[in-house]
Amino acid sequence: MSDFDLVVTGRVVLADRVLDKGYVAIRGGVVERVGSGAAPSATDRQDFGNAYVMPGAIDAQVHSKSQLNQEDFVWSTRAAAAGGVTTVVDMPYDAGFLVCTGDRVRQKIAEAGAQARVDYALYGTIAPEDGAKHIAAMVEAGACAFKFSTFNTDSKRFPRIAPQVLYECFVEIGKHGLAAGVHNENDEMVRAAIAAVEASGITDYRAHGLSRPPVTETLAMAEVYELGAQAGCSAHVVHCSVGRGYDLCEGYRRQGFDATVEACIHYLTLDEENDVARLVGKAKINPPIRPRAEVEALWRHLAGGNITVVSTDHVSWSEDRKNDPNMLKNSSGAPGLEVLYALLMKGLTERNLDVSHAARLLAANPARLFRIGHRKGAIEPGRDADLVVMAHDPRRYDPSASGHNYVTWSPYEGMELPYRPVATYLRGRAIFDGKTVKSEAGEGRFVRPSPASPHPM
Repeated sequence: MSDFDLVVTGRVVLADRVLDKGYVAIRGGVVERVGSGAAPSATDRQDFGNAYVMPGAIDAQVHSKSQLNQEDFVWSTRAAAAGGVTTVVDMPYDAGFLVCTGDRVRQKIAEAGAQARVDYALYGTIAPEDGAKHIAAMVEAGACAFKFSTFNTDSKRFPRIAPQVLYECFVEIGKHGLAAGVHNENDEMVRAAIAAVEASGITDYRAHGLSRPPVTETLAMAEVYELGAQAGCSAHVVHCSVGRGYDLCEGYRRQGFDATVEACIHYLTLDEENDVARLVGKAKINPPIRPRAEVEALWRHLAGGNITVVSTDHVSWSEDRKNDPNMLKNSSGAPGLEVLYALLMKGLTERNLDVSHAARLLAANPARLFRIGHRKGAIEPGRDADLVVMAHDPRRYDPSASGHNYVTWSPYEGMELPYRPVATYLRGRAIFDGKTVKSEAGEGRFVRPSPASPHPM
């Protein structure tokens, strides 16, 4: 057989080990051979020396369309390519457009397809009054999972789903072999806590954490996991900021249930007493960023294998929605796609943890969660050749410098990152060279799940 199209060499990071002097041989956009030592011949060879050659990230939680006339897929996927994220999984809560029917899933597939620079998959959701009515149609359209909330952020755009309706939906989703992801905050307790904070007159950075104490998360998580256990559905909590929540998830897993949990990168990076105090509204995220003790608890869970996925919960709010001195009046969420890989590598390096954690948390496990492991999630023969090369090149992060972000603010601005992406490959094609995003809008492809055979973690 003729030479490979491309061979990439470096320290190849797999989910269970690192291949020093490794190589990845690619043909037709697909990984065909992985090994170490003498690399096979190829039409094009890219040698990255001691840099890490890692699987392209699958960001499990992206909000590309939360604000009208703002980011959209054109910009979210540009930041993704620059950050080594080769697949984004977009949330269904678009401004003015709840993705809650088969037709709406198909419409969003088409709209994203005209804009995306990396590959993409889509969550579906429901309108509360519809119950499970449209779930089968959304599965047929290609939804990779379903997202719900136990807290009513917005009755139209981001509604609370009552437990009896959640159960009905979980039963139906379980029939299709997909996962149900849930925003985990108990509505009644949060509203009571918000009222108490407002009555106290506290409006500074402390207000947000006080308005959503840890029990509001863990109570909701217990509900989610028990509904999944009873309904026979894979139950996924889409973000957890407290160590106790990971204990709950691990308990259900030990009982044999498919319970999973996600740690957004901000919960592993920022803390309340230092970062929220400094950033105020720019660090307002739901659930809240917690004190440093909880951050370290999450890292212990990560080292112990109790975190399933690390994501961004990326949303690029305009700055005027993040700078109100009254903490509770700011929008919740922050951008992160450009630095997801770099931030996780920073944390792993500082704690002397194996770099293979990143391959599992950013690629292999998300691929399994969304049932796209037949194509994505690992540097293995038969998978799409989605790669990121992370080189040791310490520098302070400036979100306005690269030109790859729709907004120029970031809660991570000024942080020193020891590693950075110097190359990103999507299906074997170079889409980022360390400075310039080379993929054009519309080059990203929609990724459908294969629920009958999810890739194991």
